[in-house]
Amino acid sequence: MVFSPWCYGHHPTYLRHLISYWCQWQLSGTLNIVVSGQFLEEHADVVELQKKYDDRQSVQFVTIAPQEQADLENATSSWGRTFEQYELISKYASLLKATQGLIIYFDSCQLPLVLGLKLPCPFSGIYYRPTFHYSFFVDSIPTWKERIQHLREQIFLWRILHHPQFKTLFCLDPLAIEAIARLGDRDRVMHLPDPIKLEDSSEFSADTLRANLGIAPNRQIFLSFGRLSEGRKGIPQLVEAISHLSPELQQKLCLLFVGEPNQKQLEDWLTPIRQLDSLQIVARYGYVPELEVNSYFQLADVVLAPYQRHVGMSGILLQAAAANKPVLSSDYGLMGELIRRYELGLAVNSTIPNEITKGLTRFLLELPENLCDRAKMKAFAEENSAEKFASIIFQNL
Repeated sequence: MVFSPWCYGHHPTYLRHLISYWCQWQLSGTLNIVVSGQFLEEHADVVELQKKYDDRQSVQFVTIAPQEQADLENATSSWGRTFEQYELISKYASLLKATQGLIIYFDSCQLPLVLGLKLPCPFSGIYYRPTFHYSFFVDSIPTWKERIQHLREQIFLWRILHHPQFKTLFCLDPLAIEAIARLGDRDRVMHLPDPIKLEDSSEFSADTLRANLGIAPNRQIFLSFGRLSEGRKGIPQLVEAISHLSPELQQKLCLLFVGEPNQKQLEDWLTPIRQLDSLQIVARYGYVPELEVNSYFQLADVVLAPYQRHVGMSGILLQAAAANKPVLSSDYGLMGELIRRYELGLAVNSTIPNEITKGLTRFLLELPENLCDRAKMKAFAEENSAEKFASIIFQNL
């Protein structure tokens, strides 16, 4: 049983790759995927994979009852939501007579298991956001709140790794594996690639897409992709940074925003720079099907990810690397460390708009080849192939 009650973020992509691998290799048994009813509506393309490739009918989607989903989403605290998920995992694992459980977003389900509560079957989980090892990175000095968080993480992980039903912790952070393994059995901790499709599935050529979007031919395209109305994505800081550029540099620039469903919030933030005659801004609002995503990264000259002290991995780095495009991103945590190690672009203190301005200026005035290493970018993308992602999970359950 795969437990995946959320519609957005990594969930549809991960489920797509797991289903594809299961069907391709005709794995034995039944793969039951527990999702919300909304998932079936929002991600029909993922559901269609089962109908198209699963002749054995060995992949089944099981929907959470509407009231259960409402209770989960309306929980008044993170602790309350944790226990709501625990109850759902227990209920559906029993109903389905599951022999193994995989929790897609394990970070939000830990507390009941840390307290020693049991499940109807052995379980594994995908762990997104360890931070206790960040103090080993360059120029990383944790605050006292972060030190408390680091201690809590280590206590939780120690308890999880010693839970009698626990099978495998799949961690998306490759730099955390050895630190986590020291808390328990090394064989129970696996690095899990954050999957990226390496083949070019673009529907349009870059020139065609550029023309369709109405982007001027002399502009360098700086792409912001995803759910950008979340404050942690750094759009207010980016807007202020753009306003500090000279008109001559603004004239070289096109800001391309793709994927944000909350148009009003983003437009409110963009209002100050919408008034700049020298700047071009293009937005493509709404959900972008996975098969179209690569087109936008191929079109971009630079990919923007000025996240605010982001914790964990980011698929944006992988999309950019697979498209061979440099990033301008935060220097904090795992994202900053990966940018430095693989020379993926520029890592700046994205909490300070003037630092973002400096990064934008360099990209507008220098050759991209001087600001990244194409060979290391390619290697980084290849280490995170979708095939590796799915095979590691199924081989270690």
